[in-house]
Amino acid sequence: MIHIENLKKLYGSFPAVDDISFDVARGEILGFLGPNGAGKSTTMKVITGYYPPNAGKITIDGHDVVEESLVTREMIGYLPETTPLYLDMTVYEYLKHVAEVRRIPANEQKVRIKKMVDVTGLADRLDQSISKLSKGYRQRVGLAQAMLHEPKVLILDEPTIGLDPNQIVEIRELIKTIGKERTVILSTHILPEVQATCDRVVIINKGKLVADGTPDELQHRFQGKPVIYLQLHGINPDDFAKINALAGVESLERLDDPEPNVVSLQISTEPGTDPRGDIFRLCVSQGWTMLGLTRKVESLENIFRSLTRTDPTAKAAGEVAA
Repeated sequence: MIHIENLKKLYGSFPAVDDISFDVARGEILGFLGPNGAGKSTTMKVITGYYPPNAGKITIDGHDVVEESLVTREMIGYLPETTPLYLDMTVYEYLKHVAEVRRIPANEQKVRIKKMVDVTGLADRLDQSISKLSKGYRQRVGLAQAMLHEPKVLILDEPTIGLDPNQIVEIRELIKTIGKERTVILSTHILPEVQATCDRVVIINKGKLVADGTPDELQHRFQGKPVIYLQLHGINPDDFAKINALAGVESLERLDDPEPNVVSLQISTEPGTDPRGDIFRLCVSQGWTMLGLTRKVESLENIFRSLTRTDPTAKAAGEVAA
């Protein structure tokens, strides 16, 4: 649905977005991650046609965002970090104004507004002034205006920033519902939001793409050597070699025993392997009582920190607000 190829955007001589390429499939919710100043918002503004690229190409459903700007803008619904609302209007007045700006035919406006109000849960707020709405409901109004013209692509920049925990959960669920019908790019640096909402993740740092994959793929790719923690009753130290001989096991280390007659082991395994099944069967055959068997998986938060703490390409010389 969205194809981004060798995109570059400069501020003066500084590359805010530096030669990135990725695709977003139709009906996919993509988490677009990066620390502050990474180039997330700049990239999205180029996708929406707000900024022209200095180099590279972006197409939406086969249409070039530069050469066919009006066509691609009609395909996009955009919710920037600061929601563009007229606070002196009621919710209905504002959505009707947006419908007119979007040139939605007059005989379709009421139907479109009702549909978006139902999707975003604004039915009991239509006559309320936007100035009196909570932050969460203002975000709902922003989502409604972004979807009013039924775009194929929805681009959301930090949609849950400033919300309380309950509001964050509500907006996440709303985004997942929206994603069933539209392609969504969700820009954020809140990792739980990504894991709870997104099908795939792209991480950029200082204008460079540093990772691309599903949350599970990234956890597998960047976790290093997987570690298994095993607690047993009834095993003798002489039997440790039997565990160490299993396929996929590189080494094991005895940890401080949590209680008398319980042995606690840390087992380092080869990347791409998971010998827990073999460990379980060995315990059964040897008559050892297994009290615990867990596999440590690197958190997405730790992966994000390791990829963005320093510049993996060692080329960028500074940061700008994106």
